[in-house]
Amino acid sequence: MNAPKRCGKVFHYTAVRAEELPADMAEGARIRWLIGPEDRPPTFYMRFFEVESNGHIKSHFHPWEHEIFVLEGSGRIRIGREIYEVGDGYVVFIPPNVEHEYWAYDRGLKFLCMIPVKPSAEERESPVEC
Repeated sequence: MNAPKRCGKVFHYTAVRAEELPADMAEGARIRWLIGPEDRPPTFYMRFFEVESNGHIKSHFHPWEHEIFVLEGSGRIRIGREIYEVGDGYVVFIPPNVEHEYWAYDRGLKFLCMIPVKPSAEERESPVEC
């Protein structure tokens, strides 16, 4: 007899191994894929980022939007040409194909980042200007 199929997923975030972001992408930053491709979610992925004190996620862009919630720490986020100061409780939206980057201040920066399973825009050779 087959065991019943499980629905959903419940776990503590530390059960997922933190992976160091490659040096060409970041300095002092780690990611945990809390809900990732192996979970086969229909709509979006959930990731947890930890950027060490004075760490940096370098400038990049891609064809999917980001929804971010800052859990702890403080820093700056650049979206297009604008730079924003962020800290505990801040909410950030980054449109698809817009260049962005992150810097952590002394306390570091911890945030949740949701992205769609499928790109939310066409892939581009250069970022959208804004």
